[in-house]
Amino acid sequence: QVQLVESGGGSVQPGGSLRLSCTASQSFYFMGWFRQGPGVQREAIAAIRSDGFALYAESVKGRFTVSRDRNKNTMYLQMNDLEPWDTAVYYCVADSIWYSSPLEHSDYKYWGQGTQVTVSS
Repeated sequence: QVQLVESGGGSVQPGGSLRLSCTASQSFYFMGWFRQGPGVQREAIAAIRSDGFALYAESVKGRFTVSRDRNKNTMYLQMNDLEPWDTAVYYCVADSIWYSSPLEHSDYKYWGQGTQVTVSS
């Protein structure tokens, strides 16, 4: 059974940083991060291919960095300069396919359970 396990969420003040991790039970060609804040639609924020090629949503570009350790089947999301509107449940996703517009695709095969990130003073 495929599993994606996220960790690293928590509470932080505006301007702070957090690093999320997502460990998969197997390797995937595509991995990515979605988030869903209170009262807003779920949003794809980062995607990374097995060769390290990455894409970012405009809302996080320049502040968030996605990376992966292929030896550990683990993906990371380094989040800097966090703001209150970054408050959301963050989900790890994975699939064997890299879609042509990965940040516009939402029907990914595997999802983690989500980890809460709260940015508040």
